[in-house]
Amino acid sequence: MTSRIVAVEPFDLVVFGGTGDLAHRKLFPSLYFRDRDGQMTDPSRIIGVSRSHLDRKEFRADVKKALETYVPADELEKKTVSRFLDRLDFVAVDATGDDGWDDLKKLIADGLDRVRAFYLATSPDLFDAITHGLSKHQLLTPKTRVVLEKPLGKDLASAREINAAVADVLPEDQIYRIDHYLGKETVQNLMALRFANVLFEPVWDAAHVDHVQITVAEKVGVEGRGGYYDTSGALRDMIQNHILQLLCLVAMEPPSEFEANALRDEKLKVLRALKPIDETNVRALSVRGQYRAGAIDGKSVPGYIDELPNADSSSTETFVALKAEVQTWRWAGVPFYLRTGKRLPSRVSEIVIQFREVPLSIFGAAGGFLAPNRLVIRLQPDEGVKLYLMIKDPGPGGMRFREVPLNLSFADTFKGPNPDAYERLLMDVIRGNQALFMRRDEVEAAWIWADPILESWSRLGRVPDPYTAGTWGPSTAIALIERDGRTWHEDPS
Repeated sequence: MTSRIVAVEPFDLVVFGGTGDLAHRKLFPSLYFRDRDGQMTDPSRIIGVSRSHLDRKEFRADVKKALETYVPADELEKKTVSRFLDRLDFVAVDATGDDGWDDLKKLIADGLDRVRAFYLATSPDLFDAITHGLSKHQLLTPKTRVVLEKPLGKDLASAREINAAVADVLPEDQIYRIDHYLGKETVQNLMALRFANVLFEPVWDAAHVDHVQITVAEKVGVEGRGGYYDTSGALRDMIQNHILQLLCLVAMEPPSEFEANALRDEKLKVLRALKPIDETNVRALSVRGQYRAGAIDGKSVPGYIDELPNADSSSTETFVALKAEVQTWRWAGVPFYLRTGKRLPSRVSEIVIQFREVPLSIFGAAGGFLAPNRLVIRLQPDEGVKLYLMIKDPGPGGMRFREVPLNLSFADTFKGPNPDAYERLLMDVIRGNQALFMRRDEVEAAWIWADPILESWSRLGRVPDPYTAGTWGPSTAIALIERDGRTWHEDPS
């Protein structure tokens, strides 16, 4: 069975930051694929906006180059590329001034009855100016959606400031705070596993689950983003948004329906139920790390400090491990081990649900150790789901057991690559579906939990523990989980 493509209604999508890296790497390739698959309908338009003074022809050439760079050559269909480029236009706008706004208004004036989406692929410092510019120049309509890229602030105070500024001109149902992890097919399949099957939900609780692990590991370093990353760090960059969203989907109660606010209400309850990590317990429940020079895939790589522009030292973490707890009846006492880092041995994002051991082995010592069942949800790469079970080894001579996975590989099952997360999310914006986007109170609740960790590290002078690039982080991260008699899941496949 192949998925059915449902076309969206005509739209005007205006990308602020239209000549930037995110637009080149993710937005325009994703939009190209949606056009190729017939999801866009005429007379939909895509309009790039930035301070650069390009004409339409130059902008189309710029986007064509991006497609040739970031879309596999065998996926570029000449006719589709031509049709897609014909949808493009460009306007130079000064987001903090008045120049160019009237040109943008004139360009899209004939599309008042269409969905009008503004994607803010810019620094969050410009969100206030852009949204107020849209209002001042009368570009907002009842069918307007405004998409805000991460990061949504650097702490609770700045997040509230951004949210208040945007809410000053737009109602909440027109604001789309994007977290691309929620657009991944495997993340959505986590909800399908839980709520479309009777098998797992009865054992999805503290009585049956020993612990949960969520890992987002990267092989790369800061890759030219050192200036930004050094003001952020791993907790702000990954834990506060991506990983907490994954935790919410694992731990939330079943919503009353698959609808945006019903889903977000349940996620909000999880965030508010997280056990605080502060000065009283931050040493026991958190690990900070920073990579030093090492080797990955047999090649030498520099240390973090060496990748920073004009810096001799830094206390910014490139690795974080946390032991969290959701203080609800369903999850009380179940540790959630969260881990993320750069320059680790492999690129992998996964969720591991570790079930409890069988209460009694009836097979005696001859059968060997009965490993607890594990459900491993792989988000990237090689997206899929594995359920590890104990199976009898073939042959005579008694009951001897081996742990083997039931393996659902998305590529093998569905015979094709998964769409990029941005493809799904961009089309959801046009549809007006906010189910996979964060609500204001969700963002702020995540910061309410994350801020005390950052503040405690600062007040206690908690400097990052060093780790060699190409390893799984500092030894303290191993100790964090192994002192509980557990170990990190590391599947080389």
